[in-house]
Amino acid sequence: MAGRRFALSAKVLVRDEHGRVLLLKRSANSKNNRGKWDLPGGKVDTGESFDEALLREVAEETGLTVSLVGVAGAAESDLPDRKVVYLLMEGNLTSGEVRLSDEHNEFAWVERSRLAAVDVCEQFRSFLEAYGGQAG
Repeated sequence: MAGRRFALSAKVLVRDEHGRVLLLKRSANSKNNRGKWDLPGGKVDTGESFDEALLREVAEETGLTVSLVGVAGAAESDLPDRKVVYLLMEGNLTSGEVRLSDEHNEFAWVERSRLAAVDVCEQFRSFLEAYGGQAG
């Protein structure tokens, strides 16, 4: 681990009015996790707060506006040159219709209890299994 840096990425569990969670399927041209289901969000740029980054990334990837509710948890992944730390937030859909960027090619609103059955990016699997098992 010596010599590798840490990077921060913020993700959000966007919930609709029915409590379903928005998942995005990574496109075939994605650098990592091709074809896996993912949460909206992304890396925090220099000088940007994590909440600004998260709201910007959600808007870029989905066209949606969300309001952040609170921290849901954390996850991490090891890459050859860095360790990525994910701050996982909960948020509610405020407005908009899903319009995907070229990073993703499908979206789905998934019942919380069904999250464990979805083929998600490995770094989020344990978290989503536990989150899906909690009472909504």
